[in-house]
Amino acid sequence: MTAPKLTFNRDFNPRYGEVIQLLHNVRRITCNNPGPFTWMGTNTYILGEKEVAILDPGPMDEEHIANLIAACKGETISKILISHTHADHSPGARLLQEKTGAPIYAEGGHRPARPLHLGEVNPLDASADTSLEIDVYVKDGDLIKGNGWELEVLHTPGHTANHLAFAFTDGSGLFSADHVMAWSTSIVAPPDGSMRDYMKSLDKLMAREDAVYWPGHGGIVEDVAPFLACLKAHRQGREKSVLDRLTAGDETIPEMVSIVYRDVDKALHGAAALSMFAHIEDLVEQGLVSCNQESPSLSAKYKLND
Repeated sequence: MTAPKLTFNRDFNPRYGEVIQLLHNVRRITCNNPGPFTWMGTNTYILGEKEVAILDPGPMDEEHIANLIAACKGETISKILISHTHADHSPGARLLQEKTGAPIYAEGGHRPARPLHLGEVNPLDASADTSLEIDVYVKDGDLIKGNGWELEVLHTPGHTANHLAFAFTDGSGLFSADHVMAWSTSIVAPPDGSMRDYMKSLDKLMAREDAVYWPGHGGIVEDVAPFLACLKAHRQGREKSVLDRLTAGDETIPEMVSIVYRDVDKALHGAAALSMFAHIEDLVEQGLVSCNQESPSLSAKYKLND
């Protein structure tokens, strides 16, 4: 039986700087920082009323922070929540804290999913926010309480090692950040990310029953369970594509990318190679694939194990 096709929803109007009411206690403001990986921009969420929390204040953008403060006029910003430490999500916390004094909540500092191999360079170093100062460290299962709301902290590594999702304990919705988005798959790029971790985190979310997802970029994920099932099948299909290409005699990641991603804009083939590398690392760890070097790399040659 053929798995259902993963369909993305790119019908999204960012309405930069405007406050969009999503639920009685959830507001969204999208930062004007569009790009290949941020798409229309980073979504920042305001949780609660009167005494509020800000989730993912975005990049170091004075205008965006001013818009957030204006949106909360007459209210107290009591918490700053961080889903993960990429430059489009967390640096704005410093500006927001300077203006409000609110403590910063996060899982931990930016770190790779695994130690770097000898001579390896992290291709995503420039996208990391390594200077975030955390006031309150939170872990999987912790509860964060606000005025009339309560969030459960869900550690969801994969996109980054310190990635968090936050779910209302009444089941009304989950903030999925960059782990699950309606507009595109998440980038999982070693050594920052781990495909094995990503899939485990996806299974964790699939075991839940949250009404909707509010992601870090783009619009709402509304049909959560079918979307997650398709997302998992899509990732498994990518893994099968790697195995198929190795069976066909391909040995390198560029060879495989040119075939598997032949219908994708070549400007995105670099990101595709990183995603394929994540799958290959997982396959090597499973013992299904081996490489001609001590450790897997973007430039290694690979083959199926007998």
